[in-house]
Formats: sequence, C-alpha cells, structure tokens
Amino acid sequence: MTKTIALVEDEPDQRENCADALRGHGYRVEAYGDRTAALAGIERSLPDLTILDVILGDEINGGFDLCRELLARSPDHPVIFLTTRVDEISQVSGLTLGAWDYLAKPVSLRVLAEKVATLLRLAEGRAAPLEAERVVEVGELTLDDDRMQVNWQGRPLDLTLTEFRILAALVRRPGRVATYEELMESAQQGVVSRNTVNTHILHLRKKFKSLDGSFDRIGNEYALGYRWVEE
Repeated sequence: MTKTIALVEDEPDQRENCADALRGHGYRVEAYGDRTAALAGIERSLPDLTILDVILGDEINGGFDLCRELLARSPDHPVIFLTTRVDEISQVSGLTLGAWDYLAKPVSLRVLAEKVATLLRLAEGRAAPLEAERVVEVGELTLDDDRMQVNWQGRPLDLTLTEFRILAALVRRPGRVATYEELMESAQQGVVSRNTVNTHILHLRKKFKSLDGSFDRIGNEYALGYRWVEE
C-alpha cells in the first residue's frame, strides 16, 4: 500500500522540490504551506508520516505547535523536523515534543527519502504484535529492539525514537557504563551534545517514575555517562 507523507514547508520552491523527490520514491505527498492548512488536511486524513519546518510564515514556532497538536491526536505518529533552526535548544525542544528525527536544511533529498523509509519501517514494527522471542528481558524491563516497544513492570512506556535508542544502549549492557560518546552515537542525530543526552535521560527517568515512583535503574557516572543499574 502506498504510504502518504504530509510535508509542511512555507517556502514554495523547497516544498515542491521535497514533494517531487518523495513522489519519485513512490510516496503520496500532501504538501502544505502553513500550519492551518496542514492541520485541516491532517484532520481529514492522517498521513503515515509528517515532515515539518519549524518556522511557518509569521509563526516562528508554527512547526512545534503543529507537532504538539498532531501528537495529541496520534501519540505514535512519526514526525521529522526539517529546518534551519538547528541550535541545541530548538533540537531538544523538537525531540522532547516527540519528533522521531530532527534534520538540518539543506539536506540531500536522497538522505531525506532514506530517513522517511527507515522511520516508516520502524512505525510498522511498533504497530505489529509483539513476538515473545524478540523481547529482551532485563529485570522488570522488557524491550523489543526491532519494534521499539518497552514495558516496565508489565506496563507500556511511551518513548520518543531518541529516548528509545538511548535506553536500548543502556539496557544492552546492564551494569556497565555507557559513555556520553556512545550515547550520542546511539541517538543517531546530526548534532547531539552532552546536554542533549542529559535532557533525554531526565525525560526517561520522569517517564519511568510516572509508572513507578521508586524507579532508580538509570545511574549517573559523573563526567563519564550513565549505566543501567542491575537489580
């Protein structure tokens, strides 16, 4: 079945270039020039993935606002930010909202198409039923690396793509320190700093604690990184 991509970009030439490139890879593309039109279109028919610019016309945070509105309707929806806003605060803001990736303009259209294909495969995996043999159990945690699904004490944990990648890097080697460099590499983002890693760890801890107030499995190794604390 043909996948539908929503592309929200206020610059007409860039919008058409990206749309044409994605159509050339076999996707159906719904292109929008502003937040209002995009939201109306998405409400009519939810796409399989959405690509957002952050600045949309006079709305300097229009993409962030649209991402928030979109994920309120469909929390597992794959979102990619494609923008010139590449300062660390903006990247952390976008990923914290729940975006699956954050790309800087200009980007190779071939790379963009590969990113889209990868995230669509991940989205399909998350929607597929769990198979017991694919689940890794570490104490009270179960983690399916292929399907990006995590349970803590039998209850599902809703993570962003980057949070999942960082958690997986910790869980694969319980008890051993995952250095900042390893965690930055595991995030698979264009630019990731130690502060960005710390922010994602903070959000991970909060999400675990929302299920288990006594959660203390993510340990901090000062100036080195983090580790998954064994029981």
